[in-house]
Amino acid sequence: MYLVNCNCFDPVRIADSGQAFRFKVLDNDHVELVACGRYLQIARLSEEEFAFSCDEADYNAIWRAYFDMDRDYAQIEASVDPDDTYLNAAVKYGHGIRILRQEPWEAIISYIISQRRSIPSITTCVERLSRIRGHKIDLPSLDTPFVTPASDEYYSFPSVEDMRGISAEDLSSIGAGYRGPYILSALDDFACGKLSAELLDSKNDDELYEILTSMYGVGKKVANCVMLFAFARTGRFPVDVWIERIVKNYYGGFFDTSIYPETAGIMQQYMFYYERKDTTHRR
Repeated sequence: MYLVNCNCFDPVRIADSGQAFRFKVLDNDHVELVACGRYLQIARLSEEEFAFSCDEADYNAIWRAYFDMDRDYAQIEASVDPDDTYLNAAVKYGHGIRILRQEPWEAIISYIISQRRSIPSITTCVERLSRIRGHKIDLPSLDTPFVTPASDEYYSFPSVEDMRGISAEDLSSIGAGYRGPYILSALDDFACGKLSAELLDSKNDDELYEILTSMYGVGKKVANCVMLFAFARTGRFPVDVWIERIVKNYYGGFFDTSIYPETAGIMQQYMFYYERKDTTHRR
């Protein structure tokens, strides 16, 4: 167990923010996730103190960057235009959300799967893929303050090597549907060395966007989600049906992302979470 003190950190809200599909709320004070080939549970001990089910070395090597712990989110919240009533309400409601730094391969496949699907449906498909091609994960010791995990077995998200030889029939069996060929094409790109996480990370935003949108089946929204949630390009602003609705109903059809050149993607997450979770304000 490793204790972490952090303001502007709410793991329950992060789990509910729709960024990652293997992140689950267990109760009001506990969440669990599978990422980076590991199982992690987080227990809230107080407003700013949290217990992580890992040791200090793993926290610093993996989870510190994964949860974007070195970014000053209080400063970001304070930077919101004071005249923007909607965004100020969204930031207040979503206080504690942070942008996850997910593994690029997992993010690419997960967001390809996500097209035209609900979050529960995406989660089911990603879990099935992990079970048929991933590796079983050993759970850490989970004494107090942790709680019983939601499942008896957890599997890592399969690597490129793990997925070599997967067939269209395999992908159909997990519910990938029409996205199966997109997944197989991405697998070919990575397996042959045409693409890699390191190559993609070395590109500037425009280059990275161009490469991602050139992939078979990857459109603007998926590319921007991958850039934001895997490569920490926090100036990106993914637009889905929720964001379209927000921009139409509260911003007259145009949201000026140039006001937040480095943090538009973070603002997007506050907006997305607020619109989905708080039904009392909707127009």
